[in-house]
Amino acid sequence: MKRDDFFKETVTPLEVKKRSVSELLEAMADTSFQGRKLGEAFKVWSEMLQDRDVSIYFGFTGSMSTAGMWKIVGWMIDSGYIDTLVSTGANISEDIYAGMGFPYGKGTPYIDDELLLKNKIDRYYDEWADEYKYREMEKLLTDFIGSLPKNHVYSTAEMMFLLGKHLDSLGIDSLATRAYRKRVPIFSPAIMDSSYGIASVLSEKGRIVLDQFKDFEQLTKIEMASSDTGVVYIGGGVPKDTIQLMAVIKALLLEREKKEEVVKPHKYAIQITTDSPQWGGLSGATFEEAISWGKIASKGRYAICYCDATIALPLISHGIYEKGISRKNRDFSFVFSEVDKR
Repeated sequence: MKRDDFFKETVTPLEVKKRSVSELLEAMADTSFQGRKLGEAFKVWSEMLQDRDVSIYFGFTGSMSTAGMWKIVGWMIDSGYIDTLVSTGANISEDIYAGMGFPYGKGTPYIDDELLLKNKIDRYYDEWADEYKYREMEKLLTDFIGSLPKNHVYSTAEMMFLLGKHLDSLGIDSLATRAYRKRVPIFSPAIMDSSYGIASVLSEKGRIVLDQFKDFEQLTKIEMASSDTGVVYIGGGVPKDTIQLMAVIKALLLEREKKEEVVKPHKYAIQITTDSPQWGGLSGATFEEAISWGKIASKGRYAICYCDATIALPLISHGIYEKGISRKNRDFSFVFSEVDKR
């Protein structure tokens, strides 16, 4: 490289002036540090939504539903921006608590937690839930699990589809409800680590059998039905790695078919996280590292923004809203064929 090559692209100072959120994000892409990464994530996300050959996975972790982020994800489902949701059990149960009309209180981390225990108040850093109302949400899940036929081995996507149908009939808004209406699969590869695990044990009408290998098989069918894929990760953890593995299994299956080496990485990738790669945690594993595994395209479009998702997600979603991108979600309703009777 010549010295002048280092200045082909330059930082543009931000000026304070009247402009939209989308215009601000686009301008931030020409600044530095995480402001630039936030702007880049917005640009990559916008480009991905307009690529008609791409199926979009959305990985959802952290305590985001309690923090008021679940309706943003619900809007994305409604808008056709998510084809497959892969979530922790918490984010697809604690939204139901809110959908039942139970509030999360604005709190503080600087409080005597023994006092909260005495008053049956559950704390999530600087907010809290009513333990008695939380148990009402868990009872709803317990009754639902008890009502399911026991002669079927379920994937989590099948169970969440039936839950969405049930919640829709009750008039309860939730991610499962919205996904049911749009026929978007929801997978939860660690679902027992949530109220669903508690509900299953408390069910007096017997538990159901969830097959996580069936989850993987159904996700693989989605992957194989997609010419290209894009991924969005809020946080990381099990949902992120599950989605990342879809690129690996697709390559292995194509290798078996073609009898030659194949790499079929995700074309687009966005992650919003506060984790760092040097600690060895998967949530902070960089997309550059993922290139070595064949999970992310080296010539693709990707951006990692190290930022609190409760800051980044509202800004990016409002920027996308302003752009008015029209997209119809992919039809992966074959996932529900064994349980969909309508």
